[in-house]
Amino acid sequence: MSLVLDTAAQDLLFREARTANTFTDEPVTDEQVQAIYDLVKFGPTAFNQSPLRVVLVRSAEGRERLVQHMAEGNRPKTTTAPLVAILAADNEFHEELPALLPHFPQAKDMFFAERPVRESAAGLNAALQAAYFIIGVRAAGLAAGPMTGYDAAGIQKEFLDDDHTPLMVVNIGKPGEDAWFPRSPRLSYDEVIQTV
Repeated sequence: MSLVLDTAAQDLLFREARTANTFTDEPVTDEQVQAIYDLVKFGPTAFNQSPLRVVLVRSAEGRERLVQHMAEGNRPKTTTAPLVAILAADNEFHEELPALLPHFPQAKDMFFAERPVRESAAGLNAALQAAYFIIGVRAAGLAAGPMTGYDAAGIQKEFLDDDHTPLMVVNIGKPGEDAWFPRSPRLSYDEVIQTV
């Protein structure tokens, strides 16, 4: 059975898409980011909790503050990417549940009254939304360079607060010269899929 999504779109989102390590200096506009968000906000999360929060780092001052917390190997690409996004989980997402889940507003207190439960749910569902975000960047014709090599406590202190946990930093832009490493192998269908 073939996929409904045409081959060009499959290639754009998955087969040809790669993690970019260099970028051109072409800017990423607010309109592009808005279009990305307006697409990916529809990706499902449990209880529609939508805990992903994004800090866009555009200014030179913000970039300088961020780069000092990046792992050494990630600093050059974070310095030169046209736009950098800090993706974080909002551990107080439950405050939005009455609006996001109007048919079941009591879910806020029934399931998410305790902070450890919220942190677990926020981490899982924000990570899911981070994957949607990367696909959205690709759908906009841009390349994403997601990274987890950084000082999480430093980024949290510098850009977030105690209610937000950093998940990843994503460099965004048009791919530059020698942007890609060779594609690494993937597991086969039979290595991953099991039928019982």
